[in-house]
Amino acid sequence: MISGYIPLALLLINARTAHLFWLDKRYAQEGRRRIPESSLLMMAAVGGTPGALAARQWFRHKTRKQPFSTWLWLIALVQIGLIAWFIF
Repeated sequence: MISGYIPLALLLINARTAHLFWLDKRYAQEGRRRIPESSLLMMAAVGGTPGALAARQWFRHKTRKQPFSTWLWLIALVQIGLIAWFIF
């Protein structure tokens, strides 16, 4: 029963992550206080990596920012490794 909620939870996390990237881009354009990079990375770490990677391209936001990009890709690699470990 719980496993049925996992895809829904991942969908919601990824949607929220993409939304936060959009908000951060908007805040930057408006000169408002930004969403901390640590918050964006935490959302990726809890399952929002696909949403984060997609949002970076859709909104052209934080695509060259370092060390943010490196951390995001490291999170993605760890998650891929964990998925592979669970499957095999």
